[in-house]
Amino acid sequence: MYNLPGERFRFVGRRNIQGTLFAGSCFLQVCLPYQGGLMAKEAEVRMEAWNETTVLEFVLEGFLVAQHLGKVLFLVHLLVYLASVTGNTLIIAITWTDPRLQTPMYFFLRSFSFCECCFISTVIPKLLSIFLFGDKTIHFTPCIIQAFSFLFLGSTIFFHMAVMSLDRYLAICKPLHYPAIMNPRVCFLLVFFSYVLSFILVSGVILKLSWLSFCGSNVIPHFFCDLGSLIHLSCSDTKSLERLAFGVAVLVLFTSVLAAIFAYSNILISIMHLPSAKDRQKAFSTCSSHLIVLSLMYGSCVFIYVKPKQVSRLESNREASLVNTVVTPLLNPVIYTLRNKQVHQALRDALSRVNLQK
Repeated sequence: MYNLPGERFRFVGRRNIQGTLFAGSCFLQVCLPYQGGLMAKEAEVRMEAWNETTVLEFVLEGFLVAQHLGKVLFLVHLLVYLASVTGNTLIIAITWTDPRLQTPMYFFLRSFSFCECCFISTVIPKLLSIFLFGDKTIHFTPCIIQAFSFLFLGSTIFFHMAVMSLDRYLAICKPLHYPAIMNPRVCFLLVFFSYVLSFILVSGVILKLSWLSFCGSNVIPHFFCDLGSLIHLSCSDTKSLERLAFGVAVLVLFTSVLAAIFAYSNILISIMHLPSAKDRQKAFSTCSSHLIVLSLMYGSCVFIYVKPKQVSRLESNREASLVNTVVTPLLNPVIYTLRNKQVHQALRDALSRVNLQK
């Protein structure tokens, strides 16, 4: 309330997401003083820029049924997180230092493992904080950053999987042309454009998300800032964002799926024409681990993201998200190295060098 000569101003304002000050939930009233028992004049100027109370922080609901098991779940997820990061870091180190693993397949695997380390690190640390300290709040900007990182790294992983599928196709079906096609420059460009394309696609979605207004409930029914949950909380018109998110999800997932189907259908045909049963077994073993990872990732992500309306099935999304945020980053190091004799030998040699240095 500001008192000025001969008139009275009343101003009610709130800040929106970007910090802009809007008038009155939103209005500015100008009232002239009461004269002779009658109100001489009252003017009301309405500014309808923002009519809702702006949400500046969110509350991550997490897993309500397991609140009393917080410390146990903290320990379990901490062990999973450390095992996943250690395993993927070990793959990066081995494929980087061992001269026998300087091939396109291990170059892509190294980049893939790096993405997995970053991907799991966008979600699990906050989940551990929820389990241990009950710290469920997250401010708007960190929430948007987490959503962007999750979608960006997830999309990059799927493009990597498409590239790895094509790499296996060329190695098995076009062995004579493989060294010329998959030269170091092509490998670098494939990885580089995986990151660039993911950044462009996800940036458009997150930019539209950041311009939404959030009012009413600020509780996210998830253990991280999931896109569908944030859309559900918005009080703006989200139809255009839902269509964009659906289009990006279809493009990312089905581009990777189609590449994998094309690659492995041709690989299967080629394997069937191999004369020796030993050769067929060896060729299939090099691809079986990749197929397991593909099945886990595609199954969970198609269930979560490939639907026109992002706000549907939010409760089931939370459980399905555990597969690609916790389970697959842990299993990838095991799956990709379990049947790989070259990696086994490289690990044994590395351990031998460590023992000799002692």
